[in-house]
Amino acid sequence: MNRTTEKQRLEFPGLDNKLYFNFGGQGTLPKASLEAIVDDYTYLQHRGPFSHQVNTWLQEKTELLRKDIAAELAVSPDTIALTENVTVGCNIALWGIDWQAGDEILLTDCEHQGIIATVQEIARRLGLTSKFCPILATLNDGNPLEVIKQALSPKTRLLVVSHVLWNTGQVLPLGEIVTLCHQHHVQVLVDAAQSVGMFPLNLTDLSVDYYAFTGHKWWCGPAGVGGLYVRQDLLDSLHPTFIGWRGIDTNERGQPTRWKADATRFEVATSAYPQYEGLRRAIAIHSLWGNSQQRYGKICQLSAYLWEELQQVKGVHCLKSSPPESGLVSFTLDHALSPHQVVQTLEKQGIFLRTLLNPLCIRACIHYFTLGTEIEQLVAAIRQL
Repeated sequence: MNRTTEKQRLEFPGLDNKLYFNFGGQGTLPKASLEAIVDDYTYLQHRGPFSHQVNTWLQEKTELLRKDIAAELAVSPDTIALTENVTVGCNIALWGIDWQAGDEILLTDCEHQGIIATVQEIARRLGLTSKFCPILATLNDGNPLEVIKQALSPKTRLLVVSHVLWNTGQVLPLGEIVTLCHQHHVQVLVDAAQSVGMFPLNLTDLSVDYYAFTGHKWWCGPAGVGGLYVRQDLLDSLHPTFIGWRGIDTNERGQPTRWKADATRFEVATSAYPQYEGLRRAIAIHSLWGNSQQRYGKICQLSAYLWEELQQVKGVHCLKSSPPESGLVSFTLDHALSPHQVVQTLEKQGIFLRTLLNPLCIRACIHYFTLGTEIEQLVAAIRQL
C-alpha cells in the first residue's frame, strides 16, 4: 500500500519550517539519505578509509546506484556514466563528439547558460558554428517540432535541447524531436535537469542519444551526484575528454590498455562515494509513496491547482495560458517590487521561490508531496504584497 502524503513528508525535515517551492533548483534531502551518507563515511573511517575491503565495498555501492538509476530510466546499466551533475554530463557529450570544422550545433533559446557557454567555447576552439531556434515563443501558441525542423541545416550535427524547459516549465515532445533529428542524421543531447525524478521515463523507447541528469533536484538526493546516459551504439564513437583510472582497463603492470567497454569510460577518479548511497535512498523513498506515473500525476494536479489559484489574483500573469504539464509554474506580477525583490520578501516570510531572468519571472516548483494548503498560503502571501 502506498504511503500517505503526510507520512511521506516526515521523511523530509527540510519541509518543517518553510513553504518550499524550489525543487527545480534543489530538492529537500530525506532523513534516510542524510543518515546513509553519515553511516557510509563512518564505515569508511572505521574500515579504511583506503583498503582492499573498503575499495571492494565502494565498487559494489557504485554499481548498485548505477543499476537503480538504469531501472528508473529503463535502460541498461552499462549505458550510465555517473557524474556530478547535468553540466558535467553535457560537457562529456559536447567535448566527446568527433567534430569537424564547419559543423553546426543547434540549441533552443531556453537552454541553461552553463550549456550555452560550453557550446560557445567548443565552437570557438574547433571552428564550429552554433545557432538558436526560437522555442520560447511556442509556449502557448506554436509547434516546437516545426521550429526545430525549420532550423536544421545540412551542417547541423547536434541538437541541444531540454526535455522540460527550466524557465517556463514547457514539456517538449522529445520522442518526436529525436525521430525528426535522426531522419536528418542529427544527434540529440538532452538537458534532463527538470525531467528525471519528475515523470516516468523510458530512454530506450525515446531512442535519445545523450541524456544528462542530476540527482539533487526532483529526486531530492544530495548535491554532487548525477549521470549521463549514452545510447549503447554511440559508446565507441564518443571520446573521453577528462580521463582517469575509473575509465580505463590496465595490463598486469598497471599500464592503461583501452577504455572501459561501457559508459564507465567517462568516469574519472575518486568521488564522494557516500553521496551515492544518499541518492539510492532518496530514489527508494519516493517509491514508497507511489510509482513514477502516480507521482507525476500528483505533480500535475497540484501545479494545475497553483496555476488556477494564481489566475484569480489581480496583477498576476502565468506564463502558460493552460495548466502546466510539469511541476514548474512561472509567473509575473504587476507590482512596484521587482521579481527579485518579491522573492526576497517572500523568503523572509519562510516562502521559497526563485527569480529567472529569461524571461524575467518568478518560478514555483511543485512536488508530489506539496500540500494544497501550502499552495493556498503561497497565493495568499502574493495577494498581500
